[in-house]
Amino acid sequence: MRAVLRWVLRILLMLVLAAVVVGFWKREELQRLVAVNSLFSEEKIVHNFSNMDEAFLTIDLPRGNGPTSELSYGPGFDLPEGTDNWIEDRSVTSLLVMQDGQIRFEEYYLGTSPEDRRISWSVAKSYLSALFGILLAEGAIETLDDPVVKYAPSLAGTAYDGASIRNVLNMASGVTFNEDYFDPNSDINRMGRVVALGGELDDFAASLQDTFATPGETWQYVSIDTHVIGMVIRGATGRSVTKLLTEKIIQPLGLEYDGYYVTDGAGVAFVLGGLNFTTRDFARFGQMILQNGEYDGQQLVPSEWIAESVLPSAPTAAGKIGYGYQWWIPLGAHEGEFLARGVYGQYIYFDQPRGVLIVTTGADRQFRDPGINEENIEMFRKIAQSL
Repeated sequence: MRAVLRWVLRILLMLVLAAVVVGFWKREELQRLVAVNSLFSEEKIVHNFSNMDEAFLTIDLPRGNGPTSELSYGPGFDLPEGTDNWIEDRSVTSLLVMQDGQIRFEEYYLGTSPEDRRISWSVAKSYLSALFGILLAEGAIETLDDPVVKYAPSLAGTAYDGASIRNVLNMASGVTFNEDYFDPNSDINRMGRVVALGGELDDFAASLQDTFATPGETWQYVSIDTHVIGMVIRGATGRSVTKLLTEKIIQPLGLEYDGYYVTDGAGVAFVLGGLNFTTRDFARFGQMILQNGEYDGQQLVPSEWIAESVLPSAPTAAGKIGYGYQWWIPLGAHEGEFLARGVYGQYIYFDQPRGVLIVTTGADRQFRDPGINEENIEMFRKIAQSL
């Protein structure tokens, strides 16, 4: 009996030691997984969104050695009635309003500061669109109607086989992908765990086999489509998105601070939502877009591309918000009114005729509630019209 007991204890000890060894070996991955599981919790979300490098692998986007581009201050103004309640209700963490290249209003909330590098979430998609337009003009990509597998051959035989570059830019790939952030088993959350545990998003994209529609026929917001755009860029140029974005957009903007991308385990940028910049540095990018790709005397992004990419070209449903090439076009928008949008309240809003740019970051855990996005857009319109 004692021999059996000693044998059982020995086995248990071996299992405990094995668990300790595995835990030590995989401690960073386990720490990231724990961080991801509490990323959006009420008590941590504001801190987490300013410190994504604590939860994920990252790569720097260095501002370079050039001078910081000036953001001058214009006359202040009173925000329209109801803005204070909106800021509180929507858990806004920063609000910056610019007109004609000057800051008219800037404030930070919930303990955040101008130095915080906040997570962009899907605002990053619009950055990638701008980079894509540059590469298209340079001839690295021949045409939007090329199949994605021409530049990303690892997607041959997957759900993306048959989709064109235009289809994925429009979020009309027809690929089946569950974007429900509140379903722990959704594709978007499975993808998040892949990133947290050091997996590779190229493999994740290549694992998708199901489609729900013919490419180009139906619009459905599918974030992995943006990763596929990144695969196309990397395949066409033989270079990383990180280096291309830094060289062609980030450094010419004259940012105040280095930014960074969240990456997967292979060091590939999380292009669909992983940019981290200060609010002012998001505004520098926004001002360049507002000025049709020109910034500080340089034409960074072709104006023709910006004009084309912010048209509601995607096959969205009638009476709903429009979509272009990784840009949103609000219902009832006038010419030159469009926006970049990320979950939990990240926005860059543009009103070109008024020369108005509005940047907000947030930690709004009710962002998916009915009418919230429409409420936010109406607030941006009120602010723009009040200037």
